[in-house]
Amino acid sequence: MLRFLEHRIADQRIIRLIRKWLKAGVIEDGKRIPAEKGTPQGAVISPLLANIYLHYVFDLWVQPWRKSPGRGEIIVLRYAADLVVGFEADQTARAFLEALRGRLAGFGLTLHPDKTRLIEFGRYAAERRRKKGQGRPDTFDFLGFTHCQGTDRQGKFQVVRLTAKKRMRATLTSIRETLYQRRHEPVPVVGVWLQRVLNGYFQYHAVPTNLLRLTGFRAEVCRAWRHALLRRRQRHRLNWTRFNRLTRKYVPPCRVLHPYPEERFFASRP
Repeated sequence: MLRFLEHRIADQRIIRLIRKWLKAGVIEDGKRIPAEKGTPQGAVISPLLANIYLHYVFDLWVQPWRKSPGRGEIIVLRYAADLVVGFEADQTARAFLEALRGRLAGFGLTLHPDKTRLIEFGRYAAERRRKKGQGRPDTFDFLGFTHCQGTDRQGKFQVVRLTAKKRMRATLTSIRETLYQRRHEPVPVVGVWLQRVLNGYFQYHAVPTNLLRLTGFRAEVCRAWRHALLRRRQRHRLNWTRFNRLTRKYVPPCRVLHPYPEERFFASRP
């Protein structure tokens, strides 16, 4: 890591500071545990250092590998330590997986055994699996979305992106706990807070093909807010008509906030 950083940073004071950061360790149960390898878990600099490390380990290696003759079309997407690679041929995918394991092993890294897998995904994957007598094509999670294979209104192939269930459940649990803890605060104060939380959530997850799941998420948040308001006192005086006025005022509606990928990169002359 320090050798890679010295390619970019000439100031030895910065290198010395990062070296101290790497050796700082973590505190568990009130005791300091020194770091022997890797970056500090949860440190603000860890994603940056991991991205620099993988740039030299993966990015500079994969570009000449994918452009070698006979490889076919290869698509590489990497964000921090998460990556998805698409191949035109199954043999190329298996060869890449073995080469990647060897490349990472040379730098003290390994692939996650539960998150690394080869799946058949694409326009003709469902038809091929149906001919083989297999089930529906597998899905994969990337950047908080579950990517599935589907069709649009014209019956053409389409990648369907849905909010990952595990992440959505964690967000719902956190919102429920916060609403219950703040149930005695004024309703406008909690409403403004909830509005900011949902606006931030929708700004990231409100992509095409994901509105149905976001609608269910919004309904669960409204149900949790009403349950917290009913727990403020023993007498329940919050009927649905009154509560719906609060949701219309503070809970933002679900609508698509991001264009389709082909529209995002579409350019035309004025």
